Amino acid sequence: MKVLSMIQPWASLFVLREAQYETRTWKTNYRGDLAIHTSKKIDKQVCSYRIIQDLLGKHGYSADNLPTGVIIGVCKLRNCLKVVENHGTWAMLEDGRKVSGNDFLLGDFAVGGYVWEVEDMRLLEKYIPAKGQLGLWEYGGEIQM
Repeated sequence: MKVLSMIQPWASLFVLREAQYETRTWKTNYRGDLAIHTSKKIDKQVCSYRIIQDLLGKHGYSADNLPTGVIIGVCKLRNCLKVVENHGTWAMLEDGRKVSGNDFLLGDFAVGGYVWEVEDMRLLEKYIPAKGQLGLWEYGGEIQM
């Protein structure tokens, strides 16, 4: 299965659906099953922001107990869309969709970047230890969808 590694708290916020999109500087043509892996790194500065603390706290997390170095969720990558406009508090995607609110706040919507749209996100009951990699990478073991 294809896997995407993400820094915490972004990985958990994405899997917990506090963020509907994952933003990347690069495009992928891949569509299909995708696992979300948490890198070993936690962005402590981001975790110090009140809004991030509140969003994590809704799910019982803080900077001190975020899972790292594990696959935590699975989904289906549905689309990869280019960001065509950024207005400071909202952005426009190439399909005409407007992104605002927490979705905008929790991503990097720089013009020319890409928005990964997923569906059927599920948090795994048991996290799977794995060493992450840059880009999309292949996990050789079994992950229950």
